[in-house]
Amino acid sequence: MAGKVVLLDFWPSLFGMRVRIALAEKGIKYESKEEDLSNKSPLLLEMNPIIKQIPVLIHNGKPVCESLIIVQYIDEVWNDKPPLLPSDPYQRAQARFWADFVDKKVYVASRKIWRPKGKEQEAGKKEFLETLKTMEGELGDKPYFGGETFGYVDLSLIPFYSWFYAYKVLDNINIEAECPKIIAWAKRCMQKEAVAKTFHDPKKVLEFVAQTRKKYVSRNH
Repeated sequence: MAGKVVLLDFWPSLFGMRVRIALAEKGIKYESKEEDLSNKSPLLLEMNPIIKQIPVLIHNGKPVCESLIIVQYIDEVWNDKPPLLPSDPYQRAQARFWADFVDKKVYVASRKIWRPKGKEQEAGKKEFLETLKTMEGELGDKPYFGGETFGYVDLSLIPFYSWFYAYKVLDNINIEAECPKIIAWAKRCMQKEAVAKTFHDPKKVLEFVAQTRKKYVSRNH
């Protein structure tokens, strides 16, 4: 389905990356508008007045918000390309469950690492690794979460890999040692052009995370 596609985005956003990967997987041309989240544009506030966050996909002037909802929308609208979600209703429900787990457990645990160093941060690190180990259990010996092909759950989790280097440098979290299957899976995903071209230099991400975390810690003291 043709039409004008615009993505309101922010380069290091884990959630924006999901949408960029989905658009690349489907071969959709779009205009990217980079947002300054400390000074949100009138367009972002108009297109997402309830949550006021990126990413927002604007398709023919109509906004779709929230990354997983956007990915599902892309999959349904551009259905002439290989699907991101399984066609079987049960498998599709399972994929949605695990993508939801990424948002409610993996992401929430990753935010706890941002706490000032101490017991709370150590608990956050432990919880984060436990969520990744749960994902490893679901992956099993499959190449991708859905089986033989890259799909919805892979796309939901792979953006976190872009921050692993920052976690290692800033927090001394050795994910490679703790979750080798996740690292092997991530490297497999990175062989896909749609994924690789969405990733930024890990050192650039590290710089962003370090600066953002300083602001977060000073605000929460």
